[in-house]
Amino acid sequence: MANPITLLADTAADLMTAGPVSLEDTATAAAAAAFLTARGFGAAVVINPAGHPVGVVTKTDLLVHARGRAAGLEADRTAVKSLMTPAVFSVPADTPARSVLEQFLALNVHHLFVTDTAGVVVGVISPVDVLKRLG
Repeated sequence: MANPITLLADTAADLMTAGPVSLEDTATAAAAAAFLTARGFGAAVVINPAGHPVGVVTKTDLLVHARGRAAGLEADRTAVKSLMTPAVFSVPADTPARSVLEQFLALNVHHLFVTDTAGVVVGVISPVDVLKRLG
């Protein structure tokens, strides 16, 4: 008989990767692609000039944009704010881990951002983070 799989985490804080990366909403698509690729991330929070999160840009957003562009040699100066998902799906750090999993499924997203009590983004949870906590 196989052993049941257990999630070895109690809260969102236990699941998250701390210190998520962010991009300014004025960054170009080319800069965002280079940024995500260089760091090996699949998504970044997009912040406005005041530093507040206003959306999320993913590698998928950038690929869809690149596919839709006409072939050309000029640099892509499209601003990230026109490509991003204009919402940041987040959970408080003390959210029960089970609820985090339920939200992944309900929202059909690949990244949930974790906020502190002041609403500041302090971490990110991806499906890989969840898999790392299975025992």
